[in-house]
Amino acid sequence: MTDAYTDELFLCDGVTSVRYPISRIVVDPERFESDADEVTSQVGMGVVYTSTCDGRPLRHVPTRLEREVLLAAYYRPHHAALIDAVARALRDHSRCLIIDCHSFPSYPLPYELDQGLDRPDICVGTDPFHTPAELADQVIDGFLLHGYTVALNRPFAGALVPATFYRRDANVAALMIEVNRALYMDEWTGARSNRFDETRAAVAQVLAHTTQRFPQLRAS
Repeated sequence: MTDAYTDELFLCDGVTSVRYPISRIVVDPERFESDADEVTSQVGMGVVYTSTCDGRPLRHVPTRLEREVLLAAYYRPHHAALIDAVARALRDHSRCLIIDCHSFPSYPLPYELDQGLDRPDICVGTDPFHTPAELADQVIDGFLLHGYTVALNRPFAGALVPATFYRRDANVAALMIEVNRALYMDEWTGARSNRFDETRAAVAQVLAHTTQRFPQLRAS
């Protein structure tokens, strides 16, 4: 479940990086804070996981105090930092581009809705309000030029936008990039593979071209 090495894979000069400091298995920053709003909480994988990806018990259901401690230590500071970064970009440039960076396993995990075995090398996730079509096309074309297979919103969809701006400010653009872990690591041992540097270089080139071109793209 851990997005292994993504802090090293997604490197780009001249951008503000908001990095989550721990594994999402501890607290998942991509989930809604309230389990009532989070569909994956029904399988024990809300903001604080209580089940593994195959339904086995991971930990006891946290008490209200335990949950609050985790949210206060990791979840809320991360989202506050992201909101601050977006607000500063809007203040300084009138526009902001969020690139939501992840990885995914080369085989579907039991909890995943998409159980297709024909997984792409790269998954590009979009939001109908926050993702200009030109932006998605540019990123897809960039990875295709490097010889990777690319799928749009498959096996995962969407892109993270802080609730403060979500569906409210079209000057905040967002795109998710997910890299298949088979491209850069041994998924059984967790070690980097001999393709790690090659994959990192390709991601860096696509990111650099995307951020350089972003000011020229039309707002949604």
